[in-house]
Formats: sequence, C-alpha cells, structure tokens
Amino acid sequence: MAKDVSVNIEHITRVEGHGNIIVNAKNGDIKKIEWQIPEAPRFFEAIVREKPYYLLSHITSRICGICSIGHSLASLKATEAAMGVNISDQTALLRRLALHGENLQSHILHIGYLVAPDLLGVGSVFPLIKTHTDAVKKIVGLHRLANEMSDMVCGRTTHPTTMMVGGFTQVPTAQQLETIKRRLIDAVKPTKEVANIVLKNANKLPNFTRETEYIGLISDKEYALYDGIIGSTDTGEYSIKDYLSITNEFVVPHSTAKHAKHNRDSYMVGALARFNLNFDKLSPIAKDIAKMFSLKPINYNPFMNNVAQIVEIAHSIEDSIGLIDQLLKKGIKEERPDVKIKAGRGIGAVEVPRGLLFHDYTIDDKGLCTKANCIIPTNQNHRNIQKDMEEFVPKIIKKPQKEIELSMEMLVRAYDPCISCSTHYLNVKFI
Repeated sequence: MAKDVSVNIEHITRVEGHGNIIVNAKNGDIKKIEWQIPEAPRFFEAIVREKPYYLLSHITSRICGICSIGHSLASLKATEAAMGVNISDQTALLRRLALHGENLQSHILHIGYLVAPDLLGVGSVFPLIKTHTDAVKKIVGLHRLANEMSDMVCGRTTHPTTMMVGGFTQVPTAQQLETIKRRLIDAVKPTKEVANIVLKNANKLPNFTRETEYIGLISDKEYALYDGIIGSTDTGEYSIKDYLSITNEFVVPHSTAKHAKHNRDSYMVGALARFNLNFDKLSPIAKDIAKMFSLKPINYNPFMNNVAQIVEIAHSIEDSIGLIDQLLKKGIKEERPDVKIKAGRGIGAVEVPRGLLFHDYTIDDKGLCTKANCIIPTNQNHRNIQKDMEEFVPKIIKKPQKEIELSMEMLVRAYDPCISCSTHYLNVKFI
C-alpha cells in the first residue's frame, strides 16, 4: 500500500557540523529529497589575504579541528610551490608521518564513536561503555596513540605549531620515535580486533550500490596521501595544476556549501576513493583486513567507506613504522630551512581523512598572499551524497519511517562529512 512519508531531520547527529535531511512522499510518490547544508560560510580565503606567507598554514589549520594537520600541509605545499621552496627528505618523511597521525586520529574516532553505535543498535557510544567495555578501551587506546603521535611530530594534537614553510621548528628525538614505533607495533593487534567487531556487525551496513566516479591522489611510489597526481576511476590521470577542471564547483539553492562534479553528475572522494584508486599500494596488513570484508576495487557501495577507513587505519600504522625506520636510519637532525621571498602562484594537494584537499595561493614579492582558494573534501562529496539519496530512498521508501530515517542518517555518516569546513557560499540579497 502506498503511503505518505515526511522525513525532516534537522541537524543530523554524530557528524561534524549541521546538515539536514528532507524526504517527502505522497501516496508513495517521492516529491522531494534534499541534503541541505544551512551553516554560515567562514570566508577563510578572505581571511588569509594580505597575510604574510609564514602565517598561512597556521591560519588555515583553523578551518578544521579534525583535519588541521592536513590543512597545514596543503597550505605549506601551496606556499612552497608559489615561492619555489624545496624541502629535505627528513621533512618529507616527517610530514608523511604527521598525515598518518591525523588519519589514525580521525578514522578511529569516526569508526569507534560515531559509526559503531549504528552497527550495535544504540544512540551513542556511551551505552557501549557498559556493554562492550573491552572494545571501547581498545578504541580509546588507539585514539590516544594517534593523538600522542600527532603531538610528537606537530607540537600538539590539533593546529600544528612545529610545521613551517620549508621544514620544522622542532623535530622529534630518536627516543621519541622509538617509543612511538613500539606502540604502533603493539597497536596492530587491537586494530585487527576492532576490525573483527565491525565484521561481526557488517550485516547492518546496507547492501546499496550506485556507480559513481572516484577521485583522489595516485602515485607509482606509495599509497598516495601526501604526494601524487590526481586520479579518476573514470578518466585517468591529471596534473595537480588542473584541479579546477576536475572540481567544477557550483552553487545549489538549498546549501551554503558548493557542490562539485567532473565526468558525471557527481563524484566521491575519501577513504573508499583512495582504496579504489590505490589498492595495490596498501600495506600487507591493510590488504588482509580488506580481504576479511571481501572488499575489492572498484566498490560502489558508499557504506563501505567505513570499512575502507578501517583498512586505512591498518595501513597508516604499518606505513608509519616504516617511515620511522627510515628516519632513524638516516639520523634525526635539526634543520633550518633557507626561505627567500619570491612572487608566484602555488597549488598544494593532500589527502585528508575525508578526501582530496586543495589549497591554491598567489603570493606577491613582499611575501603577502593576494589570492587564495581552498576546496574541501566534503564540499566535493555533497553532490554525491545528494545523488546517493535520490537512488537510495526509492529502495527503502516502503520501510517504517524510523528505519528510513536511520538508513538516511547512516548514509550521510558513511561519508564522515566535515560540514563546517565545506561552507563557502552565502546568498546575500542587496536591497
């Protein structure tokens, strides 16, 4: 029997920022499906104008409290590209280590605190403290390790203080690196145990697929997070300087965050996109975890983004151990980069937990930023969330309304959106 459905979820929970889900159906006929972003824009591109080059990464790290390391790195890479600054091998290794720390921080937070309640049938992580005490302890332990790893490399857990144009103001000691390495080795077992808990409840992840384009960094040398070129599962490879022809941002009336599209009506960035593009470069343990879930590229189920995040947790742990070994073998030394002001334009791209991030700066001969553009991963994912909803809702429209609401919330949470970071547009009417 056809029925009326009216879903109006204002400010979905267990995501960063504010997003609304609207679904209206009359006699089974769907009238409206919208993924709405109502937040006010924050104008970081305007804030950095006329600011000196050495402050840009510190300002833009405040775009996000979760991806602050990634924003700092994209900012530093853009600044260095604009001014022709080269970095040392040691700096490159430490930056990769910093990015892994952030990836671990964010992914374990999302899986352990935000997704696990859906899989275990509760409203938040707090009931799990009593019912799944050991699992919660493992999640907290992994999260603490990621925080302390970020402290070691970046000076503090969020909003890095030690990373600078050309290098670092302070580098970890060999003893600090050895300590973190031992803890990373010890973290392999609890990571596998958390993966097994998710596996036992993976039947709660809807079996939904919608073919889409996946975009992210790719590299012949590594699972691309810090460096690489742009890759698309649809259309191949592109230079970083061509990023505007990939993202193609546009405004929609129901969102203060722009949408993006490339070869199709939408595309996806994030852990699943990276997995689909870079599977062969994953570490052995990460591949083992992917095999546990029968996850293979190309996978078109957006809910499997959460599983791809677990795979990346294992990869970040294993790859970090290898990076520390390289640093210890080379010998850690204090470096003072020689940075000379030079006018130019530079683009920095890195993979942050939610996907491909771009910073684009123009710097004048006084070292001041005269123009900036930042394109955020969630900004790129909004269109794909909308298109997923449009295809997913007809498949679940006959279910009870509470099930529809939960399924829609889980779809959004699968993307692990960072909504506040993505707001860039405000419709101002001048009278």
